[in-house]
Amino acid sequence: MMMKSNIAKFLLAGCAVAALSACGADDVASPGSGGDITINNPSPTPSPTPTPGTGTVEAAGGCPTIEVPLTDSGTITGPTGTWRVCTLPAKITTSTTLPKISGLLYELAGRVDVGDDLGATPTSGEKSVTLTIQPGVILYGKAISWLAVNRGNKLMAVGEADKPIIFTSQQNISGSNSDNSSGQWGGVVLLGRAQVTDCEATSATPGTTACYRNTEGAAAPAYYGGVTNNDSSGELKYVQIRYSGYVLSADKELQGLTPSGVGTGTKMEYIQIHNSSDDGIEMFGGQPVLKHIVITGAEDDSLDIDTGAKAFAQYVIAVQRANVADSMIEGDSDNTVDNDTPRTHFRLANFTFVTNAVAGNGAAIMMRGGMDATLVNGVVVAPNQPCLQLRNAKTVQTSGTDEQGPPVFHSVVMQCGGSAAIIDGSGVTAAQTRTIFEAGTNNNAAFTASLANLFVNGAKETAIPAFDASTLGSALAKTDYIGAVKDANDTWYKGWTCDSATAGFGSGSACTSLPTA
Repeated sequence: MMMKSNIAKFLLAGCAVAALSACGADDVASPGSGGDITINNPSPTPSPTPTPGTGTVEAAGGCPTIEVPLTDSGTITGPTGTWRVCTLPAKITTSTTLPKISGLLYELAGRVDVGDDLGATPTSGEKSVTLTIQPGVILYGKAISWLAVNRGNKLMAVGEADKPIIFTSQQNISGSNSDNSSGQWGGVVLLGRAQVTDCEATSATPGTTACYRNTEGAAAPAYYGGVTNNDSSGELKYVQIRYSGYVLSADKELQGLTPSGVGTGTKMEYIQIHNSSDDGIEMFGGQPVLKHIVITGAEDDSLDIDTGAKAFAQYVIAVQRANVADSMIEGDSDNTVDNDTPRTHFRLANFTFVTNAVAGNGAAIMMRGGMDATLVNGVVVAPNQPCLQLRNAKTVQTSGTDEQGPPVFHSVVMQCGGSAAIIDGSGVTAAQTRTIFEAGTNNNAAFTASLANLFVNGAKETAIPAFDASTLGSALAKTDYIGAVKDANDTWYKGWTCDSATAGFGSGSACTSLPTA
């Protein structure tokens, strides 16, 4: 959330995008204007000169005839060869399928909406639109682009393990990216009908149909929120989102993936976010469920959660790039009244975090704003900073509205650097936080990791008894191991991901390149 190196990127970028604010209880970006926000975009910086094609891809002969009109924008050439570019319309107005065609890319030239906003409450006969993306499809965004899946509509982006769907940037196509590139387009935003807090209408009661939020920075509204907690915004499976997180201005930026008010009916699994210039995934309210998530190179927080989200996540690998990142987890409840209902409750199981941050929030895991959290079966390796900080007395309170009590930890082991493993936060001392951490079972804040290949359990991790995560809710499964990856035989992360200097997954596909089949 707190931008550092990203501000320099904004000054260099030369253009702006409709963007989602990353915000928190202690450093609110902008809680909303109460109306539409108009952004006057400077002229975009010209795209880099394409690298001459040396690859095997030959451009498709033209754009397919599908349910909505595509614009044939010619070809683009890079190291993998030459591709036909088919530009999507600004709004997908009818259910549409994007077919996989050899030598063809789909372009987002600006904000692309899936359907109209159908409001907070489902109605009989409403005109819902579904955008279906076939396995192996590659979509790229220009600097001012992002995909907005409006309330009542769906994105069905279901790839296959050997044919992931890739959302990326124009520079990735032309071959000008390096392992440090980021922030080149907006990202994917899912706008759902589940409960949120911090309502745009100040007179609205949090958690009701009158409580909605706007995707801040949008030239036209992009609302989310309602009371349909089992709402579905579709499904994402075997998906990569690369080089996103475009910065609009200080504290206004899109993430890689932004589930906003999504319900439990939204399926999100086997997703990699690579080199977002802001958060990897930021959850604004709703009841999101995430499984098998890989976050590499996020420059702010890997996981960010706020505005009353009741979220579940399991099997998460997150690895930071050196000296550019913030926390692995930044959590809040809402931006104004910490006791609003619903209160954020994050339940996370089987995670492996490898940090390289040296500043920012000051700890690998930072939670505040009265949020609740239950973290189990985790491995944290943070050689350059403390591992855990809690802020705000309401975060550790034992009673209150929609209150689960202080954060809970079971079978979480941490290898930490900095001044101490657990540090003071505003309103909460290190001693208080340590007491909370040590109240759980099988926790260790002085652990020495034995991980192989950065994130695969070694003998020391295997020796830690696992907590039964299924007791936290039906969205989580029971395992007999801690961490995201049990051992060398556990390869759920392999094949559909891309490799970089930050982390190698043995997929044989570099994030700086593209699949050619």
